Amino acid sequence: MARGRVAQGRAAAAAVHLAAMSRELPIFAPPAGEVHDGSTATRRHPEWLRARIAGGDGFSDLRRLMRAQNLNTVCEEARCPNLGECWDQRTATVMILGDTCTRACGFCAIKTGRPTWFDADEPRRVAEAVAAMALEHVVVTSVARDDLPDGGASVFAETIRRLRDRCPGMGVEVLIPDFNGQEAPLRAVMEAGPDILNHNVETVERLQAPVRKRARYDRSLGVLARAKSYAAELGRVAHTKSSIMVGLGEERAELSQTFRDLRAVDCDILTIGQYLRPSVVHLPLVRYYHPDEFAEMKVEALALGFRHVESGPLVRSSYHARDQVPGAELRALRRRQATLDAQGRVIPA
Repeated sequence: MARGRVAQGRAAAAAVHLAAMSRELPIFAPPAGEVHDGSTATRRHPEWLRARIAGGDGFSDLRRLMRAQNLNTVCEEARCPNLGECWDQRTATVMILGDTCTRACGFCAIKTGRPTWFDADEPRRVAEAVAAMALEHVVVTSVARDDLPDGGASVFAETIRRLRDRCPGMGVEVLIPDFNGQEAPLRAVMEAGPDILNHNVETVERLQAPVRKRARYDRSLGVLARAKSYAAELGRVAHTKSSIMVGLGEERAELSQTFRDLRAVDCDILTIGQYLRPSVVHLPLVRYYHPDEFAEMKVEALALGFRHVESGPLVRSSYHARDQVPGAELRALRRRQATLDAQGRVIPA
């Protein structure tokens, strides 16, 4: 009987979340057997843009764990359409440094304003939660914190160190802001040893101003270039990654140029996804790309030398992060490094 009540509670929580997400971003298909009258939909999306919110044990357990540790996830704050799929598989992107961003980018659903939240204990709590999840790969991101002298880089670095201590065999990916182009904050993050350094250009060069407030295309390319350089200086292997949204009015030739620009700074991993307007106050959607177009862009990008490309309508920056080729290689390396000898010492790879 107790198990029945727990299951009912999980189903109720999932239903509430589905309703909330559907009001904000009407691309979610109702669960099998339910009737959806379409009253919350603001426009009709193509049939290939259908995501399902799940309410399985993984979803409920992860949500409960995040709440218990008072942690935020970008999955929820940014209203990611893949939340159900990823959480059912017990994968999530943890968002540190609060839930209020100092920038007001035209595409982003995360709230903006003057952050007042800062918790020096957050890195420990993140490591505790991730250890409890027993992940092979974790992604840690943040809001932009231009109010902090280092943009929050020290918290990123401490979070990486804590994760290494608690989960030595796990791959660690960080999705960082640009730290206003400052070199010292980026170096501090790289010194902590992430496996993958992710920083998104988001869109083509021409559309940077309306899409990304206070960010610059050349600055973002510089972040990716310096990250790879710092890792080499430290004698470490680190892959770089970036993401692009399509459907904001860019031309196909501009996307091709962006691919080439990212490869020019030796970016290893690329994700390409469809922009979906979070609300009427955000940038308008210019057009939908067909799945065949995403497939064509993947072929093009791989031909340029990217080591891994995720390209599809619902792809987001952290989608399938644990399965990306460089990440898989690094996880194997971490597992070897974490193998203990009889005295409990780490055996070098």
